[in-house]
Amino acid sequence: METTLRGVGVSHGVAIGEVRHMGTAVLEPPAKQIPAEDAEREQGRARQAVEAVAADLMARGNLAGGEAQAVLEAQAMMAQDPELMADVERRITVGSTAERAVYDAFAAYRALLAGAGEYLAGRVADLDDVRNRIVARLLGVPMPGVPDSDEPYVLIARDLAPADTALLDPRLVLGFVTEEGGPTSHSAILARALGVPAVVALPGAGEIPEGTVVAVDGSTGEIFVNPGEDKKARLTAEAAERKAALAAATGPGSTSDGHKVPLLANIGGPADVPAAVEAGAEGVGLFRTEFLFLDDSKNAPTEEKQASAYREVLEAFPEGRVVVRVLDAGADKPLDFLTPGDEPNPALGVRGLRTLLDHPDVLRTQLTALAKAAEGLPVYLEVMAPMVADRADAKAFADACREAGLRAKFGAMVEIPSAALRARSVLQEVEFLSLGTNDLAQYTFAADRQVGAVSRLQDPWQPALLDLVALSAEAAKAEGKSCGVCGEAASDPLLACVLTGLGVTSLSMGAASLPYVRATLAKFTLAQCERAAAAARAAESAEEARDAAQAVLSGE
Repeated sequence: METTLRGVGVSHGVAIGEVRHMGTAVLEPPAKQIPAEDAEREQGRARQAVEAVAADLMARGNLAGGEAQAVLEAQAMMAQDPELMADVERRITVGSTAERAVYDAFAAYRALLAGAGEYLAGRVADLDDVRNRIVARLLGVPMPGVPDSDEPYVLIARDLAPADTALLDPRLVLGFVTEEGGPTSHSAILARALGVPAVVALPGAGEIPEGTVVAVDGSTGEIFVNPGEDKKARLTAEAAERKAALAAATGPGSTSDGHKVPLLANIGGPADVPAAVEAGAEGVGLFRTEFLFLDDSKNAPTEEKQASAYREVLEAFPEGRVVVRVLDAGADKPLDFLTPGDEPNPALGVRGLRTLLDHPDVLRTQLTALAKAAEGLPVYLEVMAPMVADRADAKAFADACREAGLRAKFGAMVEIPSAALRARSVLQEVEFLSLGTNDLAQYTFAADRQVGAVSRLQDPWQPALLDLVALSAEAAKAEGKSCGVCGEAASDPLLACVLTGLGVTSLSMGAASLPYVRATLAKFTLAQCERAAAAARAAESAEEARDAAQAVLSGE
């Protein structure tokens, strides 16, 4: 009997195949006491297991490259956290085995995050994965992961750790479904980068029996269990139609009546450039520079190392636009030499621009490296600061750029509601705005972007979020300046049309989403996009907003 389930679609495309479940994760190891004379040996075992897991995560990152590399390197740093290791060794000293000490130390840290209001709860899946890998190594059992199969399948899991998602083989994994996660979780971002259809935040997905045929629509979030032949044929035909439309849509982004909307790429480093170029990106709308700093959490990269990496990206887009975000450290991206370790709510503390203004030498080195990287190139370099709260923040950043001799446009990211509400004030100091819709939603709704339980509040279709986008775009238009979107909202083709209708002047996304957005935008006039935007803002919920926009654009 055919049934339909609905989660959150996070990666476009349709996948039809038999279900395979992710193996059950390592659970609690036995609790037993060890003699005092064995403590040193157990501590050695624990250290070896931690280093081996960290090395494996780094190796997986090197294989995956791009955004996945930065995510896995962050996990490796988590495994080697000195405070966690000290807690493990203390527990062994009082009689725990190495595996039990690891399990309990990670459990205590997990509880600490929850006690801090779960602002870092988005990293719990990553934390659990690191724990499981270390415990599995100590117990001498295989780490459960993606199932072995010679035939393509649809993968279902409670959640997917970045280490698993990063190395999925798209030839075998047709698509995946998770019970937890959200539209901006690591797994969702990496799924889009891989071009694998994916649906997250679907409670009960794990109850679908192994071997059941399902159809996954990563655009709508629908899962069809035991679809009939007619449904399979319709979904296959729709997928073929989309593929043909993608192939036909080329060139710069624009509406059907010629209103230009530059389509740019989000990249995490030089490894992401080839895919962006191949997808026809007109430049880079978000160049995350954290990848350089994650190599060594204790020391900042040199000016020479930074300049070399930046130039590699700038050279790939001659006469194109490249928007660089300076280091966004803090919260879920702590760096030993920059971020305080005792903040009760790190996401609400010293992160982003606040961190850099507390360490002006780090900011100065990065800005000088960018100036050096752009020397002699025709590229249109733009540099923006993360986590700008008000005009004072914007002025401090612009002053730092000028002092570093940087010849570029200076901009501010709108991720804090105050920056959207006072956008005209912020624009007195900078030349453009870029909306980071992931964090803007997080701070608008007090909903952690990685927690599946609050994923409805992370939905970029929320009318309140669209209101903030409209405020920012209207302010930029009034000041004769630009306002782009570089958050995950831009990767939704339908929402891209609505953002255009709200007055957004450019859209930046993962390379895999560019063809979908280009093809969809080209179907509609600017006036249609504006009507769809008005209908979405008039709605009372995210689902109603999407349906209202869809009705306008489909002529209903």
